Amino acid sequence: MTSIDTSSRTGDALIDELTDWLEENWDPDLTVGEWWERLGMAGWAAPMLPEDSYGKGVTRGDALRIGSTIHRFGALGAPTGMAVSMASPTIVTHGTREQIDRLIPPAVTGKVSYCQLFSEPGAGSDLAGLSCKGEQDGEEWRINGQKVWTSGGQYADVGMLLARTDPHAPKHRGITWFVIDMDQPGVDLRPLREMTGNAMFNEVFLTDAIVPDENRIGAVNDGWAAANTTLLHERSGMGARSGGGGEARMVIAGGVANNLDKRAGDFAPTPRSTAAAAAAEKDKKQAPTSAATVGSSPAKLYIELARELGKSGEPAVRQRLAQAHILGTISRFTTERHKAVRATGGDIPGVANFSKLLMADIVRLNRDLGMQLLGARGMLHSYGGSDELPGGPRAVAVTSQALNAQALPIYGGTDQIQRNLVGERALGLPKEPGDMSKMPFSELPKNT
Repeated sequence: MTSIDTSSRTGDALIDELTDWLEENWDPDLTVGEWWERLGMAGWAAPMLPEDSYGKGVTRGDALRIGSTIHRFGALGAPTGMAVSMASPTIVTHGTREQIDRLIPPAVTGKVSYCQLFSEPGAGSDLAGLSCKGEQDGEEWRINGQKVWTSGGQYADVGMLLARTDPHAPKHRGITWFVIDMDQPGVDLRPLREMTGNAMFNEVFLTDAIVPDENRIGAVNDGWAAANTTLLHERSGMGARSGGGGEARMVIAGGVANNLDKRAGDFAPTPRSTAAAAAAEKDKKQAPTSAATVGSSPAKLYIELARELGKSGEPAVRQRLAQAHILGTISRFTTERHKAVRATGGDIPGVANFSKLLMADIVRLNRDLGMQLLGARGMLHSYGGSDELPGGPRAVAVTSQALNAQALPIYGGTDQIQRNLVGERALGLPKEPGDMSKMPFSELPKNT
């Protein structure tokens, strides 16, 4: 078992090293797969992983700087998704050396895409109540059950699977964490269409699906520990502000998406020349304070839309714009504070949980602010082809955000679950009475 260490080198020296490496290695005529192979095996695709596990051992803040640097250079960014952000850290923390060397390279080089097979129709917020069964048959496990809310399952080559392997143990102690092949008989994936017009989520039916024992991560019946590592990295990613940005086209990793043989340069952002960057920085310094603030504000989209619609002078709107800016800034400061504490070898208990709670407040505030700005225009769905109406593309983005705002406070653990975790694990408060965590799962009361 390997612990993730993020205390390695940081700062400008790291970025200088990356820039020199990009100068030597970036070639837009490489295929996506060839470029990701270079990026991943050099440690730049998943830099938060330890240096001996295909990473650079850096903090989340420095990982964001690395992503921004690759973008500004004009190179295609690293593969994104659960393979890098959730599966790899879990395998590094709970897997064997053989599993790290076998499973991490395909993840960080974009050869495989992962999905998360955790939630079930009867086990959402109470994830430990899952009932999908895993039964050992020699060197294999047979999996039977149903999963739901499987994000990106339609593109996944493999999945992170939680299965109940001992129904007679207490519910948190009879679970095992597996890496399962999604392309096999017995795995039936069905899309779930959302009110956004998309079908990002799926339900998955597992009927005698097979997982080799070599793909079991951690000890049998000790999957809850591995699951908590996965959820920690999921919540940390939700709570942290994204880095970089720009106009690069999104490239879905893995073999199912069929992007690996395409030209990398066709997906890369347009590099910004040194002269253009210097001119932009000069303009920013010479601009009035209000304009500079808008340029760096987390509420930039809403500030610009308010001005465009002539509502920036309304007191109620201005108050919500200020709140959006303040909460977004607090989120950024929280990430920076955690980065500084981790750099000294410390940690902030519960930071992933209350960062996710804060981000849930932010998306709800932005939803209400956006609808306040758009008025009746906000009833036109973003997928209805409404770019030409008042507000244009900004209004489309705001409406899309409003439709998606209901999701973050639910997935990855509801707000109520996050508050319980902060209370119990960070503040040391007692659990609610009537704890049945020691009762065998098979004896727990079930809804009928």
